Amino acid sequence: MTTTESAATQAAPAATPREPVLSVRDLRVWYGTERGPIQAVDGVSFDVRPGETLGLVGESGCGKSTLGRGVLGLTPPGVALDGEVVLRSERAAGRNLVGLAPKELQKLRGPELGLIFQEPMTRLNPLMKISEHFEETLRTHEKNLTKQQIRERSLEALRGMGIPPSRYENYPHEFSGGMRQRIMIALALVLRPAFVVADEPTTALDVLVEAQIIKILADLRKNFDTALVLITHNLGIVAEACDRVAVMYAGHIVEQGDAREVFANPQHPYTKELLRSTISLSTTGLHYIPGSPPDLGDPPVGCRFHQRCPVAMRGCAENEPPEAVLASGVRSACWHQAIEVEPSLADELGKDGREPLAAVKEISVADEA
Repeated sequence: MTTTESAATQAAPAATPREPVLSVRDLRVWYGTERGPIQAVDGVSFDVRPGETLGLVGESGCGKSTLGRGVLGLTPPGVALDGEVVLRSERAAGRNLVGLAPKELQKLRGPELGLIFQEPMTRLNPLMKISEHFEETLRTHEKNLTKQQIRERSLEALRGMGIPPSRYENYPHEFSGGMRQRIMIALALVLRPAFVVADEPTTALDVLVEAQIIKILADLRKNFDTALVLITHNLGIVAEACDRVAVMYAGHIVEQGDAREVFANPQHPYTKELLRSTISLSTTGLHYIPGSPPDLGDPPVGCRFHQRCPVAMRGCAENEPPEAVLASGVRSACWHQAIEVEPSLADELGKDGREPLAAVKEISVADEA
């Protein structure tokens, strides 16, 4: 995917942000099936810096969880990966995780790479006490710790999640859903990883517990300087807890930028429709996006959203859009923004390329009638 920058962006003075902990470039993940490969993640790129939270949102099946697991190398057998996932941490030292030997990658999981699962009751062993979960984790990765040091590290992590030391010897079933989720977070952080993926950590929790989990995730920046990718369907959580947001659709990131900017002034038509579909106290009617996401085993030509897009042009159905970098710093993979940034790109769509696609479809139906 090509990138076009606005003149205002090019002329802006160069900032000096901190070097990313994780840099993903052109990552692709395919699932092998009987009918051919499924392109679950297709050409995704992003950076996450120390102490930064990137929210990853989109409809079910758009590739969010596959992207998170692909970054960590936790994909099932039969999955192919390509691209770059560069981790800049003490042990990784800027290596590309894609293609890294399984034993080397395993050494990085825990101390450098963390994952917070959804549905903690299915992830915690019901036959093991919480203390045994922490002992197993720490002994696996930090073999030189004494039993007392393991206990101190574990209680410190639990205390940070608001769980008292008196619960250290309890079993998972003795905790509420919200407390189990906090234990999962503590298990991920006890090894003090540089980068963490949180895969829908508030699923099936009530709003009060959800708010507690979000506060804990927000505190990670202050206490641990952890880089975090938060995968969720809940746009409210992203607005509350994330610095930046990346919107996924059909294996692509269609828009990414500062969370406040994207929510206040969405650019990509899919982002606009997604935000229109949210429910609040002022909602008077339900809005939805007509149609359904495309089959990733046979994705459509051109922009993958063009079949559902209310502002699609004829050229959108034939040409994949370049990524436009706007003056605000937001990146949008849409022909409308690309032409706004670089008007000469309109020539690539051809003579009738900017004709509304909806009008073309209406004419075709009328002709057939």
